[in-house]
Amino acid sequence: MSKPAELLQGTLDLLILRTVEPGALHGVGISDRIEQVTNGVFVVGPGSLFPALHRLAEKGWLDGEWGTLESGRRAKFYSLTPEGRTQLTLEKRNWRKVFTAVNQVLAEEA
Repeated sequence: MSKPAELLQGTLDLLILRTVEPGALHGVGISDRIEQVTNGVFVVGPGSLFPALHRLAEKGWLDGEWGTLESGRRAKFYSLTPEGRTQLTLEKRNWRKVFTAVNQVLAEEA
Protein backbone atom coordinates (compact mmCIF):
# COMPACT_ATOMS: atom_id res chain seq x y z
CA MET A 1 0.00 0.00 0.00
CA SER A 2 1.27 3.50 -0.77
CA LYS A 3 1.88 6.21 1.78
CA PRO A 4 -1.30 7.96 3.05
CA ALA A 5 -2.01 11.36 1.48
CA GLU A 6 -2.26 14.62 3.39
CA LEU A 7 -5.72 16.11 3.70
CA LEU A 8 -6.35 19.54 2.25
CA GLN A 9 -7.25 22.23 4.78
CA GLY A 10 -10.93 21.89 5.68
CA THR A 11 -11.36 18.48 4.05
CA LEU A 12 -11.41 16.57 7.34
CA ASP A 13 -14.64 18.29 8.40
CA LEU A 14 -16.30 17.22 5.15
CA LEU A 15 -15.09 13.63 5.52
CA ILE A 16 -16.29 13.38 9.11
CA LEU A 17 -19.70 14.88 8.39
CA ARG A 18 -20.19 12.58 5.40
CA THR A 19 -19.01 9.53 7.33
CA VAL A 20 -21.59 9.97 10.10
CA GLU A 21 -24.38 10.94 7.70
CA PRO A 22 -25.83 7.39 7.53
CA GLY A 23 -25.71 6.92 11.30
CA ALA A 24 -23.82 7.43 14.53
CA LEU A 25 -20.26 6.16 14.88
CA HIS A 26 -17.65 6.38 17.62
CA GLY A 27 -14.36 8.18 16.99
CA VAL A 28 -12.24 5.17 16.08
CA GLY A 29 -15.10 3.88 13.92
CA ILE A 30 -15.11 7.19 12.02
CA SER A 31 -11.36 6.98 11.47
CA ASP A 32 -11.56 3.34 10.38
CA ARG A 33 -14.43 4.07 7.99
CA ILE A 34 -12.57 6.97 6.33
CA GLU A 35 -9.50 4.77 5.88
CA GLN A 36 -11.64 1.92 4.52
CA VAL A 37 -13.64 4.03 2.05
CA THR A 38 -10.51 5.78 0.74
CA ASN A 39 -8.60 2.49 0.43
CA GLY A 40 -6.00 3.74 2.89
CA VAL A 41 -5.33 7.02 1.09
CA PHE A 42 -6.55 9.00 4.12
CA VAL A 43 -5.53 7.79 7.56
CA VAL A 44 -6.86 10.07 10.28
CA GLY A 45 -5.00 9.76 13.55
CA PRO A 46 -6.42 10.63 16.96
CA GLY A 47 -4.41 13.86 17.12
CA SER A 48 -6.41 15.20 14.18
CA LEU A 49 -9.68 13.33 14.61
CA PHE A 50 -10.65 14.10 18.19
CA PRO A 51 -9.98 17.87 18.05
CA ALA A 52 -12.04 17.94 14.82
CA LEU A 53 -14.91 16.01 16.45
CA HIS A 54 -14.92 18.42 19.40
CA ARG A 55 -14.80 21.44 17.08
CA LEU A 56 -17.71 20.13 14.97
CA ALA A 57 -19.71 19.42 18.13
CA GLU A 58 -19.02 22.94 19.43
CA LYS A 59 -20.32 24.34 16.14
CA GLY A 60 -23.51 22.34 16.64
CA TRP A 61 -22.94 20.12 13.59
CA LEU A 62 -22.42 16.90 15.54
CA ASP A 63 -24.10 15.49 18.60
CA GLY A 64 -22.17 13.12 20.84
CA GLU A 65 -23.76 10.54 23.12
CA TRP A 66 -22.02 8.02 25.32
CA GLY A 67 -22.64 4.38 24.54
CA THR A 68 -21.04 0.98 24.95
CA LEU A 69 -18.99 -0.87 22.36
CA GLU A 70 -19.37 -4.62 21.77
CA SER A 71 -16.21 -5.02 23.85
CA GLY A 72 -18.00 -3.41 26.80
CA ARG A 73 -15.86 -0.26 26.64
CA ARG A 74 -17.60 3.12 26.76
CA ALA A 75 -17.24 5.42 23.76
CA LYS A 76 -18.85 8.60 22.49
CA PHE A 77 -20.96 8.07 19.37
CA TYR A 78 -21.29 11.04 17.02
CA SER A 79 -24.24 11.79 14.77
CA LEU A 80 -25.24 14.65 12.50
CA THR A 81 -27.51 17.35 13.84
CA PRO A 82 -29.98 19.13 11.53
CA GLU A 83 -27.44 21.99 11.37
CA GLY A 84 -24.77 19.43 10.48
CA ARG A 85 -26.86 18.13 7.58
CA THR A 86 -27.20 21.68 6.28
CA GLN A 87 -23.45 22.23 6.67
CA LEU A 88 -22.70 18.95 4.90
CA THR A 89 -24.74 20.13 1.92
CA LEU A 90 -22.72 23.38 1.85
CA GLU A 91 -19.43 21.50 2.25
CA LYS A 92 -20.30 19.14 -0.62
CA ARG A 93 -21.19 22.08 -2.85
CA ASN A 94 -17.91 23.83 -2.00
CA TRP A 95 -15.92 20.64 -2.59
CA ARG A 96 -17.43 20.25 -6.07
CA LYS A 97 -16.30 23.81 -6.88
CA VAL A 98 -12.77 23.12 -5.62
CA PHE A 99 -12.62 19.76 -7.41
CA THR A 100 -13.76 21.32 -10.69
CA ALA A 101 -11.31 24.21 -10.40
CA VAL A 102 -8.33 21.94 -9.66
CA ASN A 103 -9.25 19.63 -12.54
CA GLN A 104 -9.46 22.63 -14.87
CA VAL A 105 -5.94 23.65 -13.88
CA LEU A 106 -4.65 20.10 -14.32
CA ALA A 107 -6.30 19.87 -17.74
CA GLU A 108 -4.21 22.84 -18.84
CA GLU A 109 -1.09 20.64 -18.69
CA ALA A 110 -2.30 18.47 -21.56
